[in-house]
Amino acid sequence: MGNLVLVRHASTDASQEGRNLGQGSDPPLSERGLQLADELGRALASELSALPATELRLVTSPALRCRQTAEGITRHIGSAPEVEAERGLLEINYGSWEGLTAAECSARDPERRAAWEADPFATSAPKGESGADVAARAFPILESIEAWLAAGQSHAAVIVAHNHVNRLRLAALMGWRMADYRRRLGQEPGCYSIVAFGGGLPLMRRVNAVPVGP
Repeated sequence: MGNLVLVRHASTDASQEGRNLGQGSDPPLSERGLQLADELGRALASELSALPATELRLVTSPALRCRQTAEGITRHIGSAPEVEAERGLLEINYGSWEGLTAAECSARDPERRAAWEADPFATSAPKGESGADVAARAFPILESIEAWLAAGQSHAAVIVAHNHVNRLRLAALMGWRMADYRRRLGQEPGCYSIVAFGGGLPLMRRVNAVPVGP
């Protein structure tokens, strides 16, 4: 079975402050985020060494925070492959909610925020995207990689993406109601999930695992 390692980028100042960070800006990792990316690289090097991973792909969102997280990973992986960047893996477009906290979104747009909390898959942010919009652009990329993984027992892919992208895909793989993707799944900065493909149903090996520092 081929293995997918689905990673959320490490911490930024916005994530540490609980602020929406979508496509409206492209900040770097925070100091803590850079440290976390290094810890993540060590953890994934250990995980990959335990898998039959003779053919490895490393795919990332083009956002700087994801590319820096990928750099932290590659430092600890011997003979790391060339990084592939995919725009379809960008974070949700928060539109008018970019840079706001949850409380600020509720104060600004109480009815829309309540509808979004109830069903973020069907409801879009003002002048932004819904979960369904994100899935429509991200899932074809992820499904193509998953098919490649299923075709080779020694295939492995590390994908560095974002909070909504990862939660949406994991919810779909688990067969959950997509309206619940935010309520039923967490995605801590720098976390990773491991899913195996090729044995029929996807096999969840890890979900939202957080690296432990040295």
